[in-house]
Amino acid sequence: MIPITIEDMRRENIDEILEIEEASFPSPWSREAFLTELKERDSSCFLVAKSEGRVVGYAGFWLIFDEAHITNLAVHPEYRKKKIGERLIRFLLKLAVSKGVKRATLEVRPSNSPAQNLYKKFGFEIGGIQKGYYSDTSEDALIMGNKDLTRLNL
Repeated sequence: MIPITIEDMRRENIDEILEIEEASFPSPWSREAFLTELKERDSSCFLVAKSEGRVVGYAGFWLIFDEAHITNLAVHPEYRKKKIGERLIRFLLKLAVSKGVKRATLEVRPSNSPAQNLYKKFGFEIGGIQKGYYSDTSEDALIMGNKDLTRLNL
């Protein structure tokens, strides 16, 4: 495992985040979308993972009452398969629990089995399907959730 630090996302991280976003998703979020999230600190939380001062991954959630809705999780292609995504999701869920969150949800592409497997490690289960969710391909989304984050050994 490579050493990383996890810290709050900052405006100066956006260029590196966009590079990862564009390498990871067919319909990447825009600069404006990330800047909006940085302004909404009361209702959202976004983190970056850094290695040797470089952003190598990021993750975020929206806080909706007692639920964390995970919106983003991505790792730079050069740093995948080094447990960075796992460390990011663990940190993110710990933070959510510290804010009183009891459950978490997310959407994931059925074709993204590595992400599904990661989420399953943290007790997420498939609870439904959202037909045609992804506008770029009309691919469905699997709705995954963990109903009791407090049971996890984070």
